[in-house]
Amino acid sequence: MSVAQPVEVDREVVDFAIVGKWMDDKGLPAGDFEGVTSLGGGTQNIMLRFDRGGRGYVLRRGPKHLRAKSNDVIRREAVLLAALDGTEVRSPRLIAACADESVIGAVFYLMEPIVGFNPQNELPDLHAGDPEIRRQMGLSAVEAIARLGSLDYRAVGLSEYGKPEGFLERQVPRWLGELESYSANQGYPGPEIPGLTQVGEWLDRNRPAQWTPGILHGDCHLANIMFSYDGPEVAALVDWEMSTIGDPLLDLGWQLATRPEPGTTGSALVGKLGAAGGLPTPEEMIEHYGRFSERDLSAVPWYTVLACFKLGIVLEGTHARAFAGKAPKKVGDFLHAITVELFEKAHRLME
Repeated sequence: MSVAQPVEVDREVVDFAIVGKWMDDKGLPAGDFEGVTSLGGGTQNIMLRFDRGGRGYVLRRGPKHLRAKSNDVIRREAVLLAALDGTEVRSPRLIAACADESVIGAVFYLMEPIVGFNPQNELPDLHAGDPEIRRQMGLSAVEAIARLGSLDYRAVGLSEYGKPEGFLERQVPRWLGELESYSANQGYPGPEIPGLTQVGEWLDRNRPAQWTPGILHGDCHLANIMFSYDGPEVAALVDWEMSTIGDPLLDLGWQLATRPEPGTTGSALVGKLGAAGGLPTPEEMIEHYGRFSERDLSAVPWYTVLACFKLGIVLEGTHARAFAGKAPKKVGDFLHAITVELFEKAHRLME
């Protein structure tokens, strides 16, 4: 969300005359739309930063060519951000949401801009020059998900946000089904993922018997976190598309699975921070999580294997689409290489 560039906005994407009238009806400050810029953050959803009436905004909506669930995803994000407002979880503050897709052709919402940087694209001199700052960044990211998972989701009005019953039992069949669906992409030869079946069977055999539901970010790698310019602290968790009510320890497993390791293809997912290194060890991350959570951490390796399994299958989707010409071949090959690395890591953890 930190990469900004001036943009001429297609009226099919956002008609600011219509948005302006909608904002007026909401009682938001009137005036011209100034400084419209496009924000990039590793997502296909559209985000536009602008000022109006002396106040800053970020508008978020689905991509120009909406996918089947794009509007539902944006609706859900708005519900979640509204619920998190006023809690200790660092997230964008929702200003207003339009759940009616007929207004501009897509569901959208307005949130306050975040003062911070995305470490995939930017690493200020303070952070680039001090490995201890980078280590503390990793620990601050762990604290952020621990605090999120410790929230009482019912108390903040999210009782209907997900279906926690059977959440862990659903994971392996759910994602194997997703992988099977990729065969619809013409030319895709099928997944070439070493040990795929063994990882799924291991997960089912070793699944934790007891766990406590909570809010799950679902995709909390470091490129989906913004950090403060003047220190290592998390400014906000962003990109909540995969959020639900589930087992929050999967977020910890996700951060462990995506922890940048020098010399791996996966380290490129976190760009500049991944190249700089200096992040906390897995042991430090787990210990730090325990400072902010009362959850049983004895099965963290299982959650890390699940994260490798799930994320690997998610990334393989782009590889499959590349065969059908729906994504660049270079990107598909890159993400497939990360999928293979994730499954290799899963096998090491299973030993």
